[in-house]
Amino acid sequence: MLGFWSNERGRVRMALSGPAEKLALTLAEGGLQRMTARVLAALLFTEQETMTAGEIAETLAISSGSVSTAIKSLGTVGLIERVPAPGSRREHFRLRDGAWATLMSGQNAMIGSMREAAEEGITVAGEGSLAGGRLTEMRDFYDYLWRELPVLIERWRKGERDH
Repeated sequence: MLGFWSNERGRVRMALSGPAEKLALTLAEGGLQRMTARVLAALLFTEQETMTAGEIAETLAISSGSVSTAIKSLGTVGLIERVPAPGSRREHFRLRDGAWATLMSGQNAMIGSMREAAEEGITVAGEGSLAGGRLTEMRDFYDYLWRELPVLIERWRKGERDH
């Protein structure tokens, strides 16, 4: 949630609430850049349909360059999108519908790369070696994800969600 207050010029300002900051911290601990995580949290917790880069920068009290970098990163992985805003010359952004399934779908390339790296390691280390055994488990795990993740994502998209 975003909290609101007025600054010295009477303009309404926003700040991330405790839960939003906690989410941003969790995302950062999971590997997302800190400012990118905060921008994502701002877009998740806002009650506005869209936010401009300027609104995000003001909300988080960060530079426009940091916002620009975060927006590019979040757009590249499919979490956010630019949306038209009739009557506005500024670009508006929002969390993309189906963002989480899109993000996980994009993970298939990484899963394939991890599986391939394990396979190459097995070839070099030898299948019967101690390292080969560990790499075989890694390959088998990523094989499993490669098969199962698309099925899970498709079930999610079709609305077959367990609550």
